[in-house]
Amino acid sequence: MKEYTSDIAVIGAGPAGLTAALYAARAGFSVRVLEGSAPGGQMLSAHMIENYPGYASASGMDLADTMTAHATSLGAEIVFADVTAVIPHENGFTVRTSAGDEEEYRAVIAASGTKCRKLGVPGEDALTGRGVSYCAVCDGRFFTGKDVAVIGGGNTAIGDALYLAKFCKSVTVVHRRDRFRAEKVLTDRLSSFDNIRTVMNARVEKIEGDGRVEAVELVSTAADSLSERSVLPVDGVFVAVGNIPTASYLADIDAPIFDESGYIRTDERCATAVPGLYAVGDVRVKSLRQITTAVSDGAVAAVEAAEYLTAHMPVYGTSV
Repeated sequence: MKEYTSDIAVIGAGPAGLTAALYAARAGFSVRVLEGSAPGGQMLSAHMIENYPGYASASGMDLADTMTAHATSLGAEIVFADVTAVIPHENGFTVRTSAGDEEEYRAVIAASGTKCRKLGVPGEDALTGRGVSYCAVCDGRFFTGKDVAVIGGGNTAIGDALYLAKFCKSVTVVHRRDRFRAEKVLTDRLSSFDNIRTVMNARVEKIEGDGRVEAVELVSTAADSLSERSVLPVDGVFVAVGNIPTASYLADIDAPIFDESGYIRTDERCATAVPGLYAVGDVRVKSLRQITTAVSDGAVAAVEAAEYLTAHMPVYGTSV
């Protein structure tokens, strides 16, 4: 009989993965969460979360710690490993890691989320870590008393600007459209800071600096002034222009599980076209990506995986 590392592998320890682990453990299944960095996912980069039910406000790190402790208290195991491949076979899945390990599982829940989208402009890669950052909470304090730019117009960008304004000399929010996509409750707060200004209808053409960020070159996106350019002197650039899915470890699966943008297709049960493989949270095709929708996905997938494994117990036998 095949020996299994655990009944269920959860790939990623963000809110979706931690919730899936919690529900699967409560159902009596052994669960191993494979996480490449730190538990919490994108919650870790959130200075303050104000739209999670039951919490008027909470730091992303605190909420991540609480979720992690809850899942592990029920028996979920968290292992730090980067998954490089998931290979379906007749009796489950082989999961390969960057360390060269091969582990066997009866079901897999992909909860690997997304990674920050880059601007793709000259100077960005060369100056990353030298003034270019993708995490205001992680790096913001290095810019105390300095001038910074935040690039983007969604909730993350506006939240970053509000956070940075508390200790930076000035914060300039640059957005390529004529209005923000962020929630009104966030954009309304911009006016309460004298050191925040906005530049609309502009995109970053280049990030300039000799060893450190010194300025960003902006070009107008307005229809009547496409050639208008300006230079904004800054000490730091915080990029918040969206995310891209991280699911390359499923690339070799011979089934139609991806959409045109690389997100994982599922049905309403979070099940993919591959039996026993589920996808939850930001990595799957969905209209809204929030912590609340992530934990919902995690709960749904874990219950579905539990039912799937129970139905197939005579085939798979018991796990080790």
